[in-house]
Amino acid sequence: MNRRRSMLLGAAAAPFSPLLTAAWAQGAVATVGAPAPAFSATDTAGKTHRLADYAGKYVVLEWVNPGCPFVQKHYGAANMQGLQKTYTGKGVVWLAVNSTESSHPDHLPPAQLAAWMAKEKAAASATLMDESGTIGKAYGARTTPHMYIINPKGVLVYAGGIDSIPSANPQDIKTATNYVRQSLDEALAGKPVSMAVTRPYGCSVKYKA
Repeated sequence: MNRRRSMLLGAAAAPFSPLLTAAWAQGAVATVGAPAPAFSATDTAGKTHRLADYAGKYVVLEWVNPGCPFVQKHYGAANMQGLQKTYTGKGVVWLAVNSTESSHPDHLPPAQLAAWMAKEKAAASATLMDESGTIGKAYGARTTPHMYIINPKGVLVYAGGIDSIPSANPQDIKTATNYVRQSLDEALAGKPVSMAVTRPYGCSVKYKA
């Protein structure tokens, strides 16, 4: 692993109150149990997406950076794509969001990011470009990946890590509790999300200064 890469590692997540801030960080705006921040952004194909466009549907936001070893863990093992395929197949809208600023070495322009997602056989509904960091900062996104789930009423019902083992080792996926799968299954079954806020882990989001 490249030790020069800035990373944020969270401890194994423990239950939090659903009313805690979504990012458990100072300055975060999005709060689980409250309306999710509205946004508008273009995807890698130039199409505009607004959160309001998906009223009445579950929406997953996935912060992504192909240069991050933790993202590579979940894509290289096809874990992220498996989640995407499973839940878009159930009517969930899945939006990958890239908030890497344009001057950072990890930044990929839209065509290259789209090509990477295609190479990985990603099944996200769209991949949004957020070089300004506006969406990421509104949600308090700290890491790649950092995951959020919004219910059909536009309320944020989950924020945190993809799973319970904060490592870059793909072998850990099979023994980890997948919080995104657990939360979506509960929500789609009409149940409350049992662990609505968990600690995210991964590389730091490369925001514009």
